[in-house]
Amino acid sequence: MPLGVIEWTSIVEALLFAAGDEGLSLKQLIAVLEIEEREVIDILDDLNRMYQENARGIELVEVAGHFQLTTKKSHSAYLKKLVETPGNASLSQAALETLAIVAYRQPITRAEIEEIRGVKTERPIQTLVTKILIKEVGRAEGTGRAILYGTTKEFLEYFGLKSIKELPPLPDKSDDDFDNEEADLFFEKFNETFEDLT
Repeated sequence: MPLGVIEWTSIVEALLFAAGDEGLSLKQLIAVLEIEEREVIDILDDLNRMYQENARGIELVEVAGHFQLTTKKSHSAYLKKLVETPGNASLSQAALETLAIVAYRQPITRAEIEEIRGVKTERPIQTLVTKILIKEVGRAEGTGRAILYGTTKEFLEYFGLKSIKELPPLPDKSDDDFDNEEADLFFEKFNETFEDLT
């Protein structure tokens, strides 16, 4: 039995939410939903209309051929207050590990971060972007053109650094890939750096 418009918009909303800041291309949506391109475009239009007409806090945007859900710019002042709230000042271990990788390996994609950490990193990345410690600095070459992340001016201010070159050097590794032991040492060293600077 064919799905109704509301069910399709609900499914697409869930897919876009799960995709996070990477977003989904029209081609990816067609492949997952297994329906025609025109139908997917209509669903996206319906979803966008739903956000606009119901004065929702999020909106549907298209960036570099990928559709994603974002917070509305008109709410930025309140989001900034949330970020600056004292209770939100501390970073979780996952966020610290992710920040360490971005700081020393930038520009870097989410997939590359996850390869080093060995776990999903979407939430820590969102936390760091929200706290303006990392940002999108470009797109990787090749299929999908994944987002590249780098640190921000606020990151330098947060750690009291004049430039990224002031980060303490980590142990030299001849191999570009980290094994578990090397990754543990990497995070331990960065945590020590974090404690020294904060």
